[in-house]
Amino acid sequence: MDELALIQDARHGDLNAFNRLVLAHQDSVFNQAYRVLGDVQAADDAAQEAFISAYENLKSFRGGSFRSWLLRIVTNLCYDELRRRKRRPTTPLEPLDDTGDEIESPSWMKDSGELPEQTAERAELGRAIQHCLDELPFEFRVIVTLVDIQGMDYSEAAEVIGKPLGTVKSRLARARLRLRDCLQGFWELLPATMRLVHEVE
Repeated sequence: MDELALIQDARHGDLNAFNRLVLAHQDSVFNQAYRVLGDVQAADDAAQEAFISAYENLKSFRGGSFRSWLLRIVTNLCYDELRRRKRRPTTPLEPLDDTGDEIESPSWMKDSGELPEQTAERAELGRAIQHCLDELPFEFRVIVTLVDIQGMDYSEAAEVIGKPLGTVKSRLARARLRLRDCLQGFWELLPATMRLVHEVE
């Protein structure tokens, strides 16, 4: 896929070209929103809004990493959403469906190659990690998501948040320490195999 060609075509109104860009980046954009917001529906809404905003503002894209540009857009939208919901109750650890009932096996956690026990372990760890991410200040949550979950290097993350490299490194180090401390409080809730791994490490 020639991404620059698709961007140029999309700028000239080619929706098919833009849809190909969406398909290429939708997982990254959704994952960023989900890890920052901690809620599937809110993340889905933020991702959709991010792509709409990207399409409407394609002319403002000045080159460089298109993925980084998209992640900056969705990160800003997540920040706006968190400000709006600041006084609302905390998002529950258990994922809920549209009626408010708990989803036992949400689609984003499924892996057909896993045994039920492995799926349960991963779900439990995933809830613990998301809870600890939710406890981080926004700026820490964003940077640890970009680097440790999205797999970006420091310079790419710096581009997304619009901060110097030193700020990225400092925030990431502090975020990792807070995450580690938070997760230690969940070790007793995790399966024995995970506790054993942690103790060995």
